Amino acid sequence: MARVRADDYNDKRDAIRMKAALVLANAGGNRASMDHIARECGVSKALLYHYYDGKNDLIFDIISTHLTGIEEALAGVDRSGTSEQTLRSLCVALLEQYKDADDLHRVQMNSLNNLPKDQAAEIRQCERRIVDVFTNVIIEFEPKLKQSRTLLIPITMSLLGMLNWAFMWFNSDRGMSRFEYANLAATLAIEGIRKLKDGILES
Repeated sequence: MARVRADDYNDKRDAIRMKAALVLANAGGNRASMDHIARECGVSKALLYHYYDGKNDLIFDIISTHLTGIEEALAGVDRSGTSEQTLRSLCVALLEQYKDADDLHRVQMNSLNNLPKDQAAEIRQCERRIVDVFTNVIIEFEPKLKQSRTLLIPITMSLLGMLNWAFMWFNSDRGMSRFEYANLAATLAIEGIRKLKDGILES
C-alpha cells in the first residue's frame, strides 16, 4: 500500500529546501555533505533522505523550484500594453522574484554544472525559456533585431546580466527600490536599442 504523506509534507520540504540552499550557498555543493546539510537544517539525516534521494536531487529541487517560480512570475506579467511597457514589467517581475533569493541564486550558479547531465539539461531548458521571454519582447520592440542575432543576443544577455547580478551589490537601503532599479535597467536597454536604430540597424 502506498505511503500516505503527512498534511505538512510540502511545508516541511519547503523549509528544508530553503535552509539547505543557505548551507549549499555558503559551503558549496562539493563540500556540503548530506550529514552537514541535515545538521544545519536541524533535521535527522533519515528525514532528509525521506524527502530527497541524495544531494543531487536536493540541489536540483532547489534550482528547479527557483526557476519555476521565475517562469510563473513572468507568465503573470500584463501584456496588454506596449512592448516597452511589457519589457519594463518583466524586469520588475524578475527583480522582485530575486528578493530574498540570494542563496537560491548562488546554488544555481555554483552547483548546476555538478548535476547529472539529465538534470542539468532540464535546468538549462528552463533557463533558456526565461531568456526567450525577454528575447521575444525585445524583438517585438524592435523587429529588425530578429534578423541580427549578433546584436539580439548581446542586448538580451546584457539586460539579464544587469538584473541577474544585482544580488551581488543591490541594497534598497541605499536609496533605490527594486522597482526603480528594474526600470533603470530596462531604460538602458530600451534607449540603447533606440540608438542602434539610428546607426547599425539602419545601415
